[in-house]
Amino acid sequence: MSNPSAVMDPSASLVRSGLKTPRAAAIAGILFSVLLISSLWLLMLSMRADPHEAGTWLKTSSERVSLALNLVPFAGVAFMWFLGVLRDRLGRREDQFFATVFLGSGLMFLGMLFVAASSMGALVLAYSAFPDSLLNSATFAFARAFTFDIMHVYAFKMAAVFMVITSTLAIKTQLTARWIAFLGYASAAFVLVGSSYLDWVLFVFPCWVLLVSVYILIDNLRELKKE
Repeated sequence: MSNPSAVMDPSASLVRSGLKTPRAAAIAGILFSVLLISSLWLLMLSMRADPHEAGTWLKTSSERVSLALNLVPFAGVAFMWFLGVLRDRLGRREDQFFATVFLGSGLMFLGMLFVAASSMGALVLAYSAFPDSLLNSATFAFARAFTFDIMHVYAFKMAAVFMVITSTLAIKTQLTARWIAFLGYASAAFVLVGSSYLDWVLFVFPCWVLLVSVYILIDNLRELKKE
C-alpha cells in the first residue's frame, strides 16, 4: 500500500501552482509587448498616421497591413494573461476601487484595440473586392478617420489610465519597484498628450508593459533561488 503522505502533499502543490502562474503570465506580458510593437511598426512602415491620407498604401502595402492586423488578436490574448499576473501578484492587497479602474481601463483598451484592427481589416477586404470605387469615396474617408480616432484618441488614452492606476497600485502594494511606477506616471502623461499627434508615442505603452513584465519575471526567479 502506498504512503499517504507521498500521495497527498497539498503544500507542495500549492507552492508549485503559486510559482507557475506568475512566471507564465510575465512571459505573456513580454509576448504582448513584442507582438504589439511588431504590429505598430509594420503599420508605421506601411501607412501614414494622417487620417486624411489618400490610401495609396492599399495598392502597395495591403499584405503587410494584413500581417500587422493578424498579430493583434494574439497580442490581446497575451495582454489578458498579463492582467492576470498583476492581479495574482496583488492578491489580498487589491483595493476594490483601484481594482475596478485597473481592470476596466485594461479591458477597454483591449476592446478598442480590437475594434480599430477590425475596422482597418474591413477596409483592406473592401478594397480587395472593390479596388476601383473604394479610394476617394466617403466610405474610405469614414473608415480611415474612425480607425485613427479610436486607436490614437481613445484606446491609448485608456492605456494611459491603465498605466496611472497600475503605477499607483505599485507604490501602495510594492507590486513593482518604485522607479518603474514613477516612470509609468511619466509615460502615461506622455501618451495622454502625444498619442493624438505623434504616431511613435504609441510604442511607449508596450515598452512599459515589457519593462514591468521583465521585472516580475526576474523577481520570480529570485524567489525561486531563495527556496
